[in-house]
Amino acid sequence: MSKDIALVTGGNGHLGNNLIRLLLSKNQHVRTTVRDINNTSPFKGLNCEVVQADLLDKPSLEKAFKGVTHLYAVAANFSMWAKNPKVEIYDNNLKGTQNVFDVAKACGIKNIVYVSSVASLDFTTLPANVDNGYNKDRRNWYYNSKNDSDKLALKLGKAYNIRTVLILPSAMIGSYAHKLSYSNNLVHQILKGEIPIDTNVTLNWVDVKDVAFGTYQAMIKGENQERYILSNPTHTTLQNSVKIAANLYPELKLKTPKKVPKCLLYSVAGLMEFSSKITGKEPLLQRHYLDMFYGLKQNYDINKSKTVLGYNPKTSKQALEEALNYLKNDWEQK
Repeated sequence: MSKDIALVTGGNGHLGNNLIRLLLSKNQHVRTTVRDINNTSPFKGLNCEVVQADLLDKPSLEKAFKGVTHLYAVAANFSMWAKNPKVEIYDNNLKGTQNVFDVAKACGIKNIVYVSSVASLDFTTLPANVDNGYNKDRRNWYYNSKNDSDKLALKLGKAYNIRTVLILPSAMIGSYAHKLSYSNNLVHQILKGEIPIDTNVTLNWVDVKDVAFGTYQAMIKGENQERYILSNPTHTTLQNSVKIAANLYPELKLKTPKKVPKCLLYSVAGLMEFSSKITGKEPLLQRHYLDMFYGLKQNYDINKSKTVLGYNPKTSKQALEEALNYLKNDWEQK
């Protein structure tokens, strides 16, 4: 085993856990951070070191980062809604990024792969490309946080002389999962027939294991201060996603979601937002989300990732079929 120590923040998350498994298969010494040190089930059977740390707590990061040579900054707040999104989502993600780089510099870490998101891309020209600049739409606090954290990571990497490579995943799905991620939960809802209407929002499905491979390759081959999209080239509509599930499992009798006029969706979203203020629960539909994504074709240019990183993901259809199979036959048996 190599004397180098690879640290993965947020190892109990979907990407983090798959990345740990890949690194271990490469005979690497792996350490991972979790906020709750008692949450050990995601690491059952894995020969990795698990330590407690919180991105918002510098002393805990200093202990975790000691002796680390390669840092995979995976952990972040992935939430599309919060009671106070400016503080709970945006401020926390920016502060977490600042803390990671501050402590990495203090600990002498020289290599960081930072997990950004396709949320930081400019969608006005398709396929979206890292060369087109950043997302100019400022209506969603999560998207704002990924946009600005992406910029901050590059800025701090340059200032601190840390080789910094960014990867931008799309909707990651599939195994292994110890809790349902935002994207896996949507696939699970498809299986359960809980998608009655088509919101005209597209998805860019990608297998989480392909993203883990791209993340690992970014550490090995990625160029300093560069960003790499880890997605599929083309989107899948919500209707087609349900049709794929229906064809795979005809016994479920899944119905294709019906198209609804945007004006009606907008009215329903308004009511759901009002209700969420009373219940404190995330609304299933939000008006600004419709404004941002209604009719948007989430297509990405991944040629740079394929050329430099050797990234070659399975198709969106195959990724979705495998995720459906996993969630139906493995997840539901837990």
